[in-house]
Amino acid sequence: MRTQLDLPETFFDALREGSHSTRIEHADGALRAVVNDVMFNLEFIPSEIATLWIHADKRLIVTAGLKPLRSVERLRASVREGETFRSPAELLVHLMRDQADLLVQIVRRTGADADRIEDRFLSQRPTQNRLDLGAMRRTLTRLQRMLAPEPGAIFRLLARPPRWLHAEDVQDLRESTEEFSVVLSDVAGLIERVRLLQEEITSRLEEQNNRTLFTLTLVTVLAMPINIVAGFFGMNVGGIPLAENRHGFWPMVLLVAGFTGLAGWWAFRRRRER
Repeated sequence: MRTQLDLPETFFDALREGSHSTRIEHADGALRAVVNDVMFNLEFIPSEIATLWIHADKRLIVTAGLKPLRSVERLRASVREGETFRSPAELLVHLMRDQADLLVQIVRRTGADADRIEDRFLSQRPTQNRLDLGAMRRTLTRLQRMLAPEPGAIFRLLARPPRWLHAEDVQDLRESTEEFSVVLSDVAGLIERVRLLQEEITSRLEEQNNRTLFTLTLVTVLAMPINIVAGFFGMNVGGIPLAENRHGFWPMVLLVAGFTGLAGWWAFRRRRER
């Protein structure tokens, strides 16, 4: 690029700095942008994000990146199909819209996965809901964090656009920024929905754990009188009451049953009070 293109030194400085903060600004009579996008792969894993550095002026647009991006691949496909562009700025707008379209696809796919998890959760079928929702929330939060600064940066640029930027390009940039703002709003709403699902699943699990713990506690409480009486009468010492009485078994059964009923009544009463 240094030998074949007349690019300002500040563009190469930005490449060396490696800043991944999404932005677009007017510098050295040209547009310099840093764009974060989903990497191009067959699996379409949205958590893999890479950075693209862009230089655009009234004659050309140059992009530099270490990894292939989906938006760039879509732009190349459009060029191969014969689509024409009136200016480098229109190429940049096309790139931004392709990026927004990919983000929309990610939101729709994640929303469908959230619907599936919610249906399984409501049907009370055993699933890995918490793990899946955690991965979704991390992915969406990362996308929001990486892409959210972009609309604000473009609006600042549109407030004072370069002189060589056509009015049509300014309008296209404004429209693409509005589209991005809508998509980012959808991402925020989906993150909130996933968070609420996580809280509901956690609440359901805590409720199940409480019921299980109460059952175990109830069994322990009901078995306590039997164990105490059995422990006393199992001692090999003299003076055990009713040892010589032929009808001594039934009084002891009634005694143990009474203590057991009393313990059960006390346990259920504590549960109702809570």
